[in-house]
Amino acid sequence: MKNRQENFFIRFFKGVIIALGFILPGVSGGVLAAILGIYERLLHFMAHFRKNFKKDFMYFLPVGIGGIVGIGLLSKPLEFLLAHYQVIVLWGFAGAIIGTLPALIKESTSRSKRDFFDISWFFAMLILGGLFLFFMSEIFGTIPANFFGFVIAGMLIALGVLVPGLSPSNLLLILGLYTPMLTGFKNFDIMGVFLPIAVGGVISMALFSKGMEYLIKHHHSRVYHFILGIVVASTILILVPNPNSEETISYAGITGMTIMLSVITFILGMLLGLWMSKLEDKYK
Repeated sequence: MKNRQENFFIRFFKGVIIALGFILPGVSGGVLAAILGIYERLLHFMAHFRKNFKKDFMYFLPVGIGGIVGIGLLSKPLEFLLAHYQVIVLWGFAGAIIGTLPALIKESTSRSKRDFFDISWFFAMLILGGLFLFFMSEIFGTIPANFFGFVIAGMLIALGVLVPGLSPSNLLLILGLYTPMLTGFKNFDIMGVFLPIAVGGVISMALFSKGMEYLIKHHHSRVYHFILGIVVASTILILVPNPNSEETISYAGITGMTIMLSVITFILGMLLGLWMSKLEDKYK
C-alpha cells in the first residue's frame, strides 16, 4: 500500500512538471515526458487506446491530476509577468525555444542523413508557414477565446506532447489564445477552458497519435525538418510586432533597462533550453 501511495505521488509530481510544457513557450510537454521516463508508454497509450485501457488509465490518472494542479499553480504568476514585463518575458521565451534548436537539429538527422527534400521542407515551413502564421489573423480573423478556440488550443497542446521538441505555447501566442488560456487556468474555469482544451486534446490524440507514430517511424527526418521550420518561424513572430494580433509584442516606451533585462532573460532562456535538451538526451 505504501509503495502504491509513493508511486501515485511520484506520478502526480511528474504531471506537475509536465504542465510546464503546456504553458511555457519553448518547453515541450513531450520532452518533459521523455525526461521523466513516461513518453513511450504515453504515446503507445494514445496510439492504442483500447489496449490495456484500464491499466494505462489508472497509471496516467495521477499524472493528469498533477498536470491540472500544476497548470493552475503556474498560470497566475505567468499572467502577471506577461501583463507587466511582456518584452522581457517574451524574449526569455524566445531564448528558451532557440536553446532547444540544436537538439532538434541533431534529432532530425539521427536516423538518416539530411537531403534536398528535408531542406525544402524546412525552408517551406520557415517562409510559407511563417507568412501564413503572420497573416492568419487578417485572413481568418482572430480566433475567439471561446469553447471552439480552446478546443484548437487543446489540439495544439496535445501535439506538443505527441511530438517531443514541439512547443505549442508559441503558436498560441500568435493565435491570441495564450493569455485568455492562462486567465482561465488561473481561475480554474472548468467548463470554459479546461473542458474544451481536454476535448481538443482527445480529438488530437485520436486523429494524430497513430499517424504521428507512423510518420516518426517511417519519415522521421521529414517530420523533424517540418517541425524545425515551424518552430523557427513562430519564434521569430513572437518577437515581431503584428498589427493584426491582440497579443503581439509591443516595444512602445521601451527603456534601456528593459533592453538589458531582455538580453539577460534571452541568454538565460537559451541556457535553460540547452539544459532541457541535454536532459532529454540523457533520459530519452
